[in-house]
Amino acid sequence: MESVAVSLATYTAAATVLTITPGLDTALVLRTAATRSARRAGLAALGVVTGCFCWTIVVSVGLGAVLAASHAAYSIVRWVGAGYLVWLGYKMLRHPRRTFVVETAGMKGDRTAFGMGLLTNLLNPKVGIFYVSFLPQFVPHGVAVAPFILLLGAIHALLGLLWFACLIAATRPISQLLHRPAVLEGCDRLTGGLFVLFGLGLALESRPS
Repeated sequence: MESVAVSLATYTAAATVLTITPGLDTALVLRTAATRSARRAGLAALGVVTGCFCWTIVVSVGLGAVLAASHAAYSIVRWVGAGYLVWLGYKMLRHPRRTFVVETAGMKGDRTAFGMGLLTNLLNPKVGIFYVSFLPQFVPHGVAVAPFILLLGAIHALLGLLWFACLIAATRPISQLLHRPAVLEGCDRLTGGLFVLFGLGLALESRPS
């Protein structure tokens, strides 16, 4: 039991550092909080962690190893994901917002926010490859591998939700500033540029060994 406790503590520390490291997910949630609403940002964050946990399930049942070993499978997911990111980024760059519209809690907008967070992770094979190489390192001897990997994925998801909640809360004191036309436009252009760069980087990157 001690080895399990040590593994969980070590993993939690490593996952915390990874969670708070700025990246595409952070940019998406912050942009949604700035230009939409805290509710929509929360749904985007939920989509992000759901996408990550889906990859955890894939890894736990062994399918992640197929993605890691198959050049064709990796390339298909990589190109689809890259195209999706570039398309999202292009839309933000081409049509940045200059006015903030207070939105109702409509199901269509909620699904859009959740779907963006979900797809940015589901269509990124680097997340799957990362989980394949990262999660098994923290599985101690003598435990059932699949359930323990699911537990690790759940911990990462919980850390993600907590971190995103902090980010969303941090935007509230400066919400009036974030709703200014120039700031809104800047947020869209910055996030759009990041999406395009991540998409191009994903498209040009060769399959990890």
